[in-house]
Amino acid sequence: MKILLVGNYRADGQHSMLGFARLMERGLQQIGHQVRTVCPPVVFGRLGRHWPAAQKWLGYLDKFLLLPPILKQQARDVDVVHICDHSSAMYVPRKRPVPYVVTCHDLLAVRGGLGEPTDCPASRLGIFLQGWIARGLMRADGLACDSAATLADANRLLSSRRKSAVLLPLALRYNYRPVPVAERTEHLRLVPGLDLSRPYILHVGSSTRRKNREGVLRAFAKMSPSLKAQLVFAGQPLSAAQRNLARDLSLLSRVVETEEVSDARLAALYTGATALFFPSRFEGFGWPIIEAQACGCPVVCSNRPPLPEVAGNAALMRDAEDEEGFAQDLARLATEAALRSSVIERGFKNVLRYEPETMISRYVSLYQSVLQEQYVVSAHPLRSRV
Repeated sequence: MKILLVGNYRADGQHSMLGFARLMERGLQQIGHQVRTVCPPVVFGRLGRHWPAAQKWLGYLDKFLLLPPILKQQARDVDVVHICDHSSAMYVPRKRPVPYVVTCHDLLAVRGGLGEPTDCPASRLGIFLQGWIARGLMRADGLACDSAATLADANRLLSSRRKSAVLLPLALRYNYRPVPVAERTEHLRLVPGLDLSRPYILHVGSSTRRKNREGVLRAFAKMSPSLKAQLVFAGQPLSAAQRNLARDLSLLSRVVETEEVSDARLAALYTGATALFFPSRFEGFGWPIIEAQACGCPVVCSNRPPLPEVAGNAALMRDAEDEEGFAQDLARLATEAALRSSVIERGFKNVLRYEPETMISRYVSLYQSVLQEQYVVSAHPLRSRV
């Protein structure tokens, strides 16, 4: 099968989405398919170094002016086009010579554009863009949803896709495994401000509201000072308001910020952590949960969908607002060896559900399904197409 993958705009720095495209390319090639990946070229976006205020708009020129003709040309000699992130669903053309499959990681921004409370408020431009994305999703020949929660949103908001939207969970983007002590020490000593003689709680993600970093800080402040733990944020730096909150809680001396790190260093951070603390209010999937579990790191997370679905029975879960309860769970993992071992063991078992080979085989089945549907439609020219 000849497959064209559409990846994200590299200048946006969406490392998880770029990693997903690489995983798809590598996995499909390993089982004999011909695969190539196309991304929006970074041409006008390079000028953003000189005009930072215009960087977003320059990126739009790369995404919406330069990529469409490239995609149209490259789609001519493949069997199926797979758009790896729903935020690029506007590239699904009305008339297409081959079927288009889209991976829908979440519909939180689309819901925000409709005024639903998802911690993803939309500007006027955002409402237009999310409507454009939704229309592209409705045109797609196949829609793969990461979680049952996202599938439910798709069935509710994209009713014309009800028959072709399928549940297709993600897989680990990297070979996350427990990192041996010597290798782990080499990585962690390069994390600025991290004291290797003290335990630490880890949060992985951005500083956006839905990640609930404010709740992370407040819950951490409620832990017993006798534990002498640090709090490590991996991903985007804290916002000014979050840093002020950390100062008000007298936590600044115990907070460590490290921006986007390599997968190898992230695996070391997971392996050495007392726990991954992930009390998100809204998620589409929650990659850090299975990454942590694969590294033998206990997980404490919220019970908001789809996190219970992803974590299985291998995490300590509470309502996203239960900061006292989270503090108790984190302290127990730091002091109760039997509980810690039990959560880690369950995590290793849970992560077996997310092997890349399983995900790739499911995508191949989806490709074959939409190709068969295309054949049926072409044999019945009076049948309407979206």
